[in-house]
Amino acid sequence: MAACIRSMGHAVIRFGQSSFLVTGHSSHVVNAKRYVRALKRKPVKVIYPDGKEETLAKSNVNQTPGHQRAALNAKKNSKDAIEDRTKLGLRGRTTFQSKDTQEKISNESRPLSKVELMDGLRFEKALPDDKRLSKLVTVARSRAYREHQGKILLEGRRLICDALVAGAKPQTLFFSSIERLRELPVDKLKRANLIKVKFEDVKKWSELIAPQGVIGIFSRPDVDQLAFPKEHRDQSVPLSLICDNIRDPGNLGTILRCAAAAGCHSVLLSKGCVDVWEPKVLRAAMGAHFRLPIFPSLTWEEVSDHLPQDVTVHVADNCSSPIRDVDIQSSLRKPSDYGWVSSRREKKRHSVQDVSESDSESDTDSDHEVDEVPRVEPKQYHDPWAQRSTALVIGGETRGLSLESLRLAQQTDGWRLFVPLAHGVDSLNSAMAASILLFEGRRQLLKLLERSGKRLRN
Repeated sequence: MAACIRSMGHAVIRFGQSSFLVTGHSSHVVNAKRYVRALKRKPVKVIYPDGKEETLAKSNVNQTPGHQRAALNAKKNSKDAIEDRTKLGLRGRTTFQSKDTQEKISNESRPLSKVELMDGLRFEKALPDDKRLSKLVTVARSRAYREHQGKILLEGRRLICDALVAGAKPQTLFFSSIERLRELPVDKLKRANLIKVKFEDVKKWSELIAPQGVIGIFSRPDVDQLAFPKEHRDQSVPLSLICDNIRDPGNLGTILRCAAAAGCHSVLLSKGCVDVWEPKVLRAAMGAHFRLPIFPSLTWEEVSDHLPQDVTVHVADNCSSPIRDVDIQSSLRKPSDYGWVSSRREKKRHSVQDVSESDSESDTDSDHEVDEVPRVEPKQYHDPWAQRSTALVIGGETRGLSLESLRLAQQTDGWRLFVPLAHGVDSLNSAMAASILLFEGRRQLLKLLERSGKRLRN
């Protein structure tokens, strides 16, 4: 073997701490120290599954028996600790864990500075680097996340109190002081995770200019599971509100607040409306979500199912006067001819050749392709229109009313209600128009109920 190596005429080249063997006929590279040192290496650090680290002292010839015995005891104790953690982690746990279970386990394993009690409630003081506050942004801004996880975000004492009284289920509540926590119904927070954080952290993740120091993550409530206030049920009138493609969160929240103040029986939202549980909608509604039933993302078939059988559906028109319709009603046949109707039909894209070949037929085909607008007679808002169970449709400011709402009004013998405006003003804000019409409808229904009550007494 030695003669073979000498015949090859090797050369040893050293680069830093590595050695390479280069032969004369080929470029074989061998790390000489790799295989020698691998036999002498010993671990200097042990990393456990929970992230903890343990540094081990290198055992050498000069180590005393006492040092060796201490190292063996430390190794045995660390092994026992790993086995205990494994047993505790596997005890009572199934092979499949849901996202909520994994999140709960991760929250429980996160180190907390202190656990305290207040009026029988156990709350935690979070560390400055607690990442649970960062989830507030995801819940607040992502509609897909809210719908998939079934969560909503509520901020402020009044909104959280209304939700708790109505029966909403809290999951996690962040508060900045004990005084803020005492302002809430404590008996309804026993199943929630209470976390005390600094006010600076709440201010950093809050969307309010002056936060109140209380933010809660709740389960997305179901209408059938909420208990609405009894005084609202006693003062409600047979009046329903239908929101048709309202995109602005501030407008929708204000409309919901007006519906609750006017004593509406229910609110129905068609598909295309902004998410009713968006934080901006919740702030503008001022607790209306927990005072009357709200049914979001409904098709027009489902809207009809949620209305009484003898209901009359009226639509709100943003025109200032009916003179325009009286003069040229016969010449208006398409949705584009009306400023308050939107067909929401997408125009087909044609190539240049298709346009040149179909120029002669475009005028005749367009009248048949576009649906005609159902004829709904106009009426001023202060004239009698709420004489029985009534529903009012409010359209968005951008797209206006849909053809489905007009067909529903035509089928139920409804009216197209408008508010006369001063000269030069085109229309009202949708929330303002809804408030005027809703309170006028409430006035007419209460007057009708009063008359019927007098007749019964007589």
